[in-house]
Amino acid sequence: MVSDQLSAVFDLVEVRGLVSGGFAARGPWVARAPIVDPLKFFAMVSGRARLTTDGIDAPIELEPGDVAIVNNRSWLRFEGGAGDGPPREVAPEEGDPFTSLAGADRDTDDVVIGTAIDFNPAGRALLLQALPPVGHVRASAAAATNLRGCLDRVFAEVSGNRIGSAFAMRQHGQLLLLEVLRAYADQERLPPGWLRLLTDQRLRPALSLMHAEPGKPWGLQELASAAAMSRTTFAERFRTTAGMPPLTYLNRWRMLLAQRALRDSDVSIGSLAADLGYSSESAFSTAFKRGVGESPLRYRHRARAEMSARATALVESAGGL
Repeated sequence: MVSDQLSAVFDLVEVRGLVSGGFAARGPWVARAPIVDPLKFFAMVSGRARLTTDGIDAPIELEPGDVAIVNNRSWLRFEGGAGDGPPREVAPEEGDPFTSLAGADRDTDDVVIGTAIDFNPAGRALLLQALPPVGHVRASAAAATNLRGCLDRVFAEVSGNRIGSAFAMRQHGQLLLLEVLRAYADQERLPPGWLRLLTDQRLRPALSLMHAEPGKPWGLQELASAAAMSRTTFAERFRTTAGMPPLTYLNRWRMLLAQRALRDSDVSIGSLAADLGYSSESAFSTAFKRGVGESPLRYRHRARAEMSARATALVESAGGL
């Protein structure tokens, strides 16, 4: 089994896909909404629609099974349907955001499902940088086979009102996020960043070394040899792919590991410094403050308070498109 670095990154930044709402419409329709989440996916389960948002020159034409990735946008507009008369305004239902999907017919209805992406601050920095402002995942591509199946299962849960559907949607939201990212990475050239780096087969051996032993003082020559490249070729390819030099990436990876340890365990600062390859607790604290913006202990207290508040907000949120 190949090193599953994407899963490791997802765990570090606590990425979660949350199926947040949807609607079914027949005949001409239009839906407008502000976007409050920094990253959302909109899946065209059935039917066709045009999506417009800030920062694009022309609408995106969504076919059945297509997904639109909306990254750090402020508003969106969907238009769809056919027939005479003015378009009907569609809005998420008050209370249950899936009410209009109960009994929806995929043969006759346009069906849209929205998924919000939740992540910790480190995840926000990584994922928003790794994706374009607006992306289009096409269901017609061979790489989207699993995505289409995942959408089928999500629709069955949100429209069927079966026992355990809330639990099932939490699991399907995770898988939907993964399949969208897999399909998009196979269809488009990603911007420089960690997602593009994780999909680069030639750099994978060097990346595996850094991830497996982050506390080791890796040198450029060792990493280049693992990737079967010269130092110059390796350094250039890594910088182009990741948007940063290899040793800068290693330092950032160490900081992500440190943040998780500080959030989730009571490990001492000295032990953590040694595990991550720093010569002293003070050297680690200096590097952490430079990379994260605050001392390790201050980060630990703030991050745990934010985790508690975020968990409470997720439980109390009503959902929406």
